[in-house]
Amino acid sequence: MKLKKLIPELVSNIINLGLDKEPREIQSLAIPKIKSGADLFLIAPEKSGKTTALLIGLIQQLKEPFEEAPRAIVIVSSKEKAFEAEEQFQKLAKGLELRSFVAFDHGLLQYQKDEIYDGLDVLFVTTKRLQELVNINGIPLTKVKLIMVDDAIDFFKNSSHSILYRIVDGIKNTQLVVSSDSWYFKFDDMEERIMKNPMLIEVE
Repeated sequence: MKLKKLIPELVSNIINLGLDKEPREIQSLAIPKIKSGADLFLIAPEKSGKTTALLIGLIQQLKEPFEEAPRAIVIVSSKEKAFEAEEQFQKLAKGLELRSFVAFDHGLLQYQKDEIYDGLDVLFVTTKRLQELVNINGIPLTKVKLIMVDDAIDFFKNSSHSILYRIVDGIKNTQLVVSSDSWYFKFDDMEERIMKNPMLIEVE
């Protein structure tokens, strides 16, 4: 992992968390590509460090708080994984004052909408709740520049991809980063419909 090209606060947090001592291959390959703004597929086994790569790339892209509407959406498969990812994000983003919030199934929908509109930089959200929020205009989408899909096979198996297509169709110049343990045949349709010359990073 090349730390010298990352913002100082992020470098400090990576070192303090010990992530620099055993850099994962997927992180060394993926983080520069996320920084470049490219659409990306990350394919690597479970526990290979994909989520950490996503979050480091995300923080490097955002750098600091900006206005009120979210600039990034991270889609995850469960409430538990959403909170785990958000907790790791906060550790990696310590000192940067980036604002995050978790929206999940069965939580109070209006409360979550209100929290989102109060201002944040990153929304961590489960797939079903994302659809519910979009249907009630619960997420201001005008500033979204980066959408990440973790556990993407679950996302497609639950037929949730239509909401992603709907979001991306309404936003210009959105970077898409898709993370999965293996390739899934429906990724081909996603690549054709809403991605711009996506790169594939695959680690066994």
